[in-house]
Amino acid sequence: MEHIYLDNAATTPMAPEVIKTMTDQMQNDFGNASSTHFFGRTAHTVLDNARQQIATALHVKPATIVFTGGATESNNTAIMQTAAARSGEGKHIITTAIEHLSVLNPMRALEKQGFQVTYLPVDENGEISLADFDAALDDETILVSIMYGNNEVGSVMPIQEIGERLRDHQAYFHVDATQAFGLIDINPEALGIDMLSASAHKLNGPKGVGLLYRDEDVHFEPFLRGGEQETKRRAGTENIPGIAGFGTAVARIDIAAKQALQERYAGFAKRITGALDDAGVTYHINGNLEHERLQHVLNIDLPGVSTYALQTNLDLAGFAISGGSACTAGSLEPSHVLTAMYGADSPRLAESIRISFGSYTTQDQVDAFAAALIKIAKRLLARAVNA
Repeated sequence: MEHIYLDNAATTPMAPEVIKTMTDQMQNDFGNASSTHFFGRTAHTVLDNARQQIATALHVKPATIVFTGGATESNNTAIMQTAAARSGEGKHIITTAIEHLSVLNPMRALEKQGFQVTYLPVDENGEISLADFDAALDDETILVSIMYGNNEVGSVMPIQEIGERLRDHQAYFHVDATQAFGLIDINPEALGIDMLSASAHKLNGPKGVGLLYRDEDVHFEPFLRGGEQETKRRAGTENIPGIAGFGTAVARIDIAAKQALQERYAGFAKRITGALDDAGVTYHINGNLEHERLQHVLNIDLPGVSTYALQTNLDLAGFAISGGSACTAGSLEPSHVLTAMYGADSPRLAESIRISFGSYTTQDQVDAFAAALIKIAKRLLARAVNA
């Protein structure tokens, strides 16, 4: 049985070019980039090259890129260290109710330390209101942390408008771009972003490697303390093979390719919804396919069909999808994103699945999935009616 992977918002398979880069590094360049001898200098050159590749993709200076162990570390660093460094200027932070848990849990920790956190609500499209943002922003606000695009429903936040509002404000602007980086062309300086987080494994790179873009005017102490790696901004011997793979993963996608991928993914979503329409299967889109969005994420509510039963049956049929964010896949708690969008009592919380496409997803795979989804959903609905 062929197994078809449609859970790319959770992670992506590594590209062949990335595997080759990393294999070459592991075989040939094992030096510590902090060492001054030939082997260390060789490793440092690899580090510099990857930093340049990523800086080019973000339209920023290489010196503003700090390599981390992943977006979770990057998010925690931006949030916790900003709070520690700037508590004397204010103790108010703004975020949204649908952030990744690597943003929400640090916020909850800061609340226990006396910080006030405003969690902006979202509407049924998973979008925030700029009026709510304007009402929340005040002279005590030291940090605004808002994701570029949501990992469960694909909604895109008004990053440019928020950046414009913060240009003359003391607050640092942090953006978790983990789902968007590699799919949308992002220019932090043009958007007024002070810090940006991303992770290699979301764009066909390796796990365990991420980045934190830090504008040169952003100042705080390192989150990890130890050696003087990353120009004293992140201690720990750099993962040279992983970082090299990250650079290759980023370099293989140009601006035109990003736009083409978005258009391709939108076409995949239309094929699935069109097949459901033709088969007479009732469904609702969680979010809005007509608004600006991350097109690789499609979240569907199938009324009367259990998320767990549908996901299990699709897995047995060879299709990998999810019921929400991978970071909460083992939890019995409902999606905090769908809860924020529809309320805690909405049946959508227990009836929705997330399908997410990647650069290796094919039209034939999408069509096969749509056929299986229709067959299984009809069977589960019939079973529920006859129960």
